[in-house]
Amino acid sequence: MNAVASHALLEIRGLSKTFPGVKALDGVDFTLQAGEIHGLLGENGAGKSTLIKAVTGAQPASGGTIRLNGLPVAPRSTAAAQQAGIAAVYQEVNLLPNLTVAENLFLGRQPTRCGWVNGRRMNREAAALLRTFDIDIDVSRPLGEFSVAVQHLTAIARAVDLSARVLVLDEPTASLDVHEVAKLFAVMRRLSSRGIGIVFVTHFLDQVYAICDSITVLRNGRLVGERRIGDLPRLELISMMLGRELQSETCDSRGQGISGAPFIRFRSLGKNRYLQPFDLDIRSGEAIGIAGLLGSGRTETTRLVFGAERRDCGVVEIDGRAIRLASPRDAIAHGFGYCPEERKTEGIVGDLSIRENIILALQARRGWLRPLRLAEQSRIAQRFVDLLDIRTPDTDRPIGLLSGGNQQKALLARWLAIRPRMLILDEPTRGIDVGAHAEIMRLIRELCADGLAVLVASSELEEVTAYADRVVVLRDRAHVGMIEGEAITVSAIMRIIAADQHAPADAVAVAAS
Repeated sequence: MNAVASHALLEIRGLSKTFPGVKALDGVDFTLQAGEIHGLLGENGAGKSTLIKAVTGAQPASGGTIRLNGLPVAPRSTAAAQQAGIAAVYQEVNLLPNLTVAENLFLGRQPTRCGWVNGRRMNREAAALLRTFDIDIDVSRPLGEFSVAVQHLTAIARAVDLSARVLVLDEPTASLDVHEVAKLFAVMRRLSSRGIGIVFVTHFLDQVYAICDSITVLRNGRLVGERRIGDLPRLELISMMLGRELQSETCDSRGQGISGAPFIRFRSLGKNRYLQPFDLDIRSGEAIGIAGLLGSGRTETTRLVFGAERRDCGVVEIDGRAIRLASPRDAIAHGFGYCPEERKTEGIVGDLSIRENIILALQARRGWLRPLRLAEQSRIAQRFVDLLDIRTPDTDRPIGLLSGGNQQKALLARWLAIRPRMLILDEPTRGIDVGAHAEIMRLIRELCADGLAVLVASSELEEVTAYADRVVVLRDRAHVGMIEGEAITVSAIMRIIAADQHAPADAVAVAAS
């Protein structure tokens, strides 16, 4: 980082934001120096998005102060923030793909001649502007024809040309490959050398250490700390984000491992810019945890395994035979069940009854030309209501009226009704009360005892260590380690997440010990 001014470029003090029943930000401080690349980190619900919205005028703060170059600002719109010198570029680029690159760069401020847009001059100035970012493209072509990386750099160029002194980059690398990330980082360093302050929001730890000068960590709407990156070991950063210290732990007896040959094998399963290829074997009766920080690839793993995302490489074998796995329909046909993280939007059908939700997968597998009789539907639904203790007076009530925990159990019932060989659960205990949480955990172990393989992605490390026979650890969209049996502890998982990706190949295994 270059020499900075005597005062902060952006200074936030005591920032608060309250929604009905929720305090999203609670007295947060944040400081950005001129010419600094500052990482903003935190897990789900930490308050990062709320902080960005307050700074960029998308959402007014409830309290606190924001100063830019020592002067108070209180932007009430994104346009007002841009006029003050604060701009944001988001993961989903907020430009118009049907317009040309030049039109996007100068949208709302096109050069004119005699009252008409001077297209030739606009294209010439757009090309010159992009060349300062080392981008040489045909600016007269629609923006949507170019890669996501070019779209991001175009959005950054527009923001900088609008006199941005503070540039907020919200997950800009999520859809970029290694070479595109390197190009973006080169642009970020060039901008910082010009004195522009950059707030970099990301979940990729390796990128944090590669590009950031400082970091600020939020958790549950509060400031955990601000540190210089050179003074912050990776393990300490992870402890700040998760809210727990590394410590000695004692495992229970559940991690004894499962004998027998795997019935499912995944070999080099992956998707470009989505998840790096991985191998995984799964045995009947085994509970496998998928652990990692937010954005590490937990959900991506579950979606690839279930065919909800189509892989572009890899082979899947069941009982020694290669199978097609190009869609959820294929997965269901082979005995896979899947409870997604977003159960309200991707799991339950809120307008249907509990009964209709429970029999949905079974009916889909039978085919809609062979409908289950109403009496059979009711019998199946009631059996699982009793088995899983779903709290409802009857199965014909809309499922949207159930509590979160009971909705989750109804989703489990949907898949158990097809008698699956493997159940994939993504954050099965998120957003449910303590009692339902304990019941879901108990159900996972009971299902495994009955011979069902269960693959569980969870951000709760203590939860993973409680039921898993093996734990796959992810970091930065890659499977980076495996822990088995009695070696499974929260500390072991944290050590693997924190391990340097450039360490020797056997270092990951050592990290768990």
